Amino acid sequence: MAGKPPQSDPVQDAPQVAGPKHAAAGLPAIGHTLRAAQQQMGVKRTALTLLRVNQKDGFDCPGCAWPEPEHRHAAEFCENGAKAVAEEATLRRVTPDFFAAHSVADLANRSGYWLGQQGRLTHPMYLAEGADHYEAVPWERAFDIIAEELTGLASPDEALFYTSGRTSNEAAFLYQLFAREFGTNNLPDCSNMCHESSGSALNETIGVGKGSVLLEDLYKADLIIVAGQNPGTNHPRMLSALEKAKANGAKIITVNPLPEAGMERFKNPQTPQGMFKGAALTDLFLQIRIGGDQALFRLLNKLIVETEGAVDEAFVGEHTHGYEEFAEAARAADWDETLTATGLTRAQVDEALRMVLASKRTIVCWAMGLTQHKHSVPTIREVVNFLLLRGNIGRPGAGVCPVRGHSNVQGDRTMGIFERPAPAFLDALEKEFGFAPPREHGYDVVRAIRAMRDGLAKVFFAMGGNFVSASPDTEVTEAAMRRARLTVHVSTKLNRSHAVTGARALILPTLGRTERDLQGSGEQVVTVEDSMGMVHASRGRLQPASEHLLSETAIVCRLARRVLGESSRTPWEEFEKDYATIRDRIARVVPGFEDFNARVAEPGGFALPHAPRDERRFPTATGKANFTAAPVEYPKLPEGRLLLQTLRSHDQYNTTIYGLDDRYRGIKNGRRVVLVNPEDARELGLADGSYTDLVSEWQDGVERRAPGFRVVHYPTARGCAAAYYPETNVLVPLDATADTSNTPASKSVVVRLEQSAAN
Repeated sequence: MAGKPPQSDPVQDAPQVAGPKHAAAGLPAIGHTLRAAQQQMGVKRTALTLLRVNQKDGFDCPGCAWPEPEHRHAAEFCENGAKAVAEEATLRRVTPDFFAAHSVADLANRSGYWLGQQGRLTHPMYLAEGADHYEAVPWERAFDIIAEELTGLASPDEALFYTSGRTSNEAAFLYQLFAREFGTNNLPDCSNMCHESSGSALNETIGVGKGSVLLEDLYKADLIIVAGQNPGTNHPRMLSALEKAKANGAKIITVNPLPEAGMERFKNPQTPQGMFKGAALTDLFLQIRIGGDQALFRLLNKLIVETEGAVDEAFVGEHTHGYEEFAEAARAADWDETLTATGLTRAQVDEALRMVLASKRTIVCWAMGLTQHKHSVPTIREVVNFLLLRGNIGRPGAGVCPVRGHSNVQGDRTMGIFERPAPAFLDALEKEFGFAPPREHGYDVVRAIRAMRDGLAKVFFAMGGNFVSASPDTEVTEAAMRRARLTVHVSTKLNRSHAVTGARALILPTLGRTERDLQGSGEQVVTVEDSMGMVHASRGRLQPASEHLLSETAIVCRLARRVLGESSRTPWEEFEKDYATIRDRIARVVPGFEDFNARVAEPGGFALPHAPRDERRFPTATGKANFTAAPVEYPKLPEGRLLLQTLRSHDQYNTTIYGLDDRYRGIKNGRRVVLVNPEDARELGLADGSYTDLVSEWQDGVERRAPGFRVVHYPTARGCAAAYYPETNVLVPLDATADTSNTPASKSVVVRLEQSAAN
C-alpha cells in the first residue's frame, strides 16, 4: 500500500548537514527511487508504471525535457523522473472533504512540500467571492464562471493565459488558438522565466531560437563545455550521454560556481560496473564567479583570434556577418579584468584554451546559470561567437545546446505559446481558421504581473504550473494575483498558487501524462517536443485518478465553445473527440509538422528541421550567422556582500518539492540553508550552523528579506553564495530582469547577511 501524506507540516529550517558528495546516482539513487515510488504508488503500480516511462509505446516523463536515446534501457528514467511520475500516479487523493477541512487561509500557511504531498485533485473546486473554503462545482458551472468574467472584460487584453511546460503540443496549440480567437496575445509562459534569454540570443545570431544539436552529436563531440548547469539534479539522464561521450573520447569542461557531484563522477545505475565504480566526467573544472561567463568566453575568443590558424576562416567568410567588429572587441579583452570577473587563474584559462584548440567538434551546453542574469543575452551571444570562430555550428558533433527544463516547454513555444508571435505564424492561423488574430504584442510573465498589480489585467488562467512560487518578487506577485477578479488553475496537484487567489478562484483537475485519455473517437495520443527538437508520442495507460478529470485538450475545447459560442468557426467539438484532427491542423500551420499524424506514428518520432544544423543556412536578418560585440558585463560586489544564486535541491523539480533532502550537497531534512564559502563566512563572522537573514540590495532601495537561513560552510566560489528557490524568490525584484529577454535575474542577487533572530 502507498503511504499516507503528512498530516503536519514538517520543519524545514533545522536541517542536518554533512559534507557534499563527489559522485551521483549508483545504488543510493536506486534505493531513493524505489522508496519514493512505493510510498506514493505501492509496489505493483510502481513496477507497471515506471517500466512505461520514456518508452516508444509508453508515456513521456512529466519531468525534464532530455531526449531519449534510440536504443532504450528497460528503466529509461532517472531518480527525479521517477519521483515526478510517482507524484502524478500517486494513490493519494485531495477530495472535496479535504477542502472542507482546510480553509484557504490554512492552505496559505502550509509549505509547498506539504501541499504537494497531499495527492491528486479529484473535482473542480470553486472559491466564491468572500468565501473562505473551496467547494466542489460541476464542470459546466466552472466554465460558466470563467465565461462570465471573460465576456465581461472591457478588452480581451485584460485576460492572461499562462502556460506551464507540461502541456502537450495538442493542448498548447488549441490554448493559443482560443486566446487569439478571443482576441489577445497575452500568452506568458514558463520560458519567460528560464530560457527566454537563450531564444533571444539564438534568434539574433543563428536565426533559430533552439539548440542546434541532436543527442548523437554529443557522442561525436571532441569537447563538451557544460556551463551554468547541474545535470546530476536537473537533467540526470544527461549524465548517461556524457558518460558515452567520454567513452568515445570526448573531453568535458565544467563551468560552475559550485562543484556538483554528477559532473565529478557518474555511477550509472543501468550497468554493474557503472553502479559501483562509475566514470569521472569532468576533465577541467572552472569554478567561475557568478555572472563571469561572458568575460570568460570573450577572453577565450580573444585568444582564438590571436592564435595563428585557430579561426575557421572558410566558415567565417562564407557563413558569418560582423566578424571584424567582433574581432576588434575580442582583441581588447583584458586579462586582469577577466580574472577579476571570473575568479579563475591564468593557468586555468590557458588549460581551457589548450583543450578548445585541440577540439575539432565542440558543443556548449548551458541552463539557468547563464540565462538568469541582467547580461544573459550578451553572454549567450558570446557563446555563439565562440562556436562560430571555429565553425562549430552545422557540423556533426558540434553546436549550441541550451538544455530546457520542463518536458514540453520547447514544444509549447513551437505551438505558438508566445506573447510576441511571428507575423508568419499569425498569417498561417488566419488562413487556416478564418479569423484575424491580434497583432499587438502581449504580456510576458513580468509584464503580466505588473498588469495585474496595476489593475490592467483582471482574469488569470494558468494551464499547469505554480505561477506564484515560480515568479520573482513574491510579495508583489501575490498582491498582484489577489487584485484579479478571477484566477483559474488547471492542475493535477495542490500548490501555493491555489491559496493566493483573486476575488474568485477555480481549480480545474486534469489528467496526467500517466493516465489513459479516452475521448469520443477512442483512446487518444498526445505529442511532446524534447530539448533537442525531437517530436514523439506519449500514451498514458493508468486509470484516471478520478472520474471527474478532464484532459487539458478537453478543458480548452469546452471553454472555447462556452466563451466564443456560435461566432467561432473552429471545430472545437471535433478537436475534443479526436486529437488526430488537431494534428492535421498543426501540420498546415506550423512548419516542420507536415504529415504529422503519419510521422508521429513511427516509433521514436521525428526531428524538426533546423536550418543552421541541417544546411548551414542561417535565417537571420543578414542571411548569415551574426557575430556580436557587446561590452563585457559582470556583477560588481560591494565590500561585505555576497553574490547569491537561487537553485534547486536534489529533492526538487522546478517548484515541486519531492522531499527535504539534498543529499549530493549533504543537506538533510531542511531547505532554509545558505551555502557560503568558509573563507567568506569567516570574514563575515558567520559560524557554520548559525542563522542569518538574507537581505537583497538593489538600486530601487526597497529592502527584501528572507529570514532564518542556516549558514552552511560550502566550497562555493569566493564571494558567492547559493540558496534554494522558491524560498529566495522574495529577494528578486520584479524589475530586475535580463536585458532584451526580460527574464528575472535570479542568479546574481547581491545580498548582505544579517544575524537572525533564530540565533
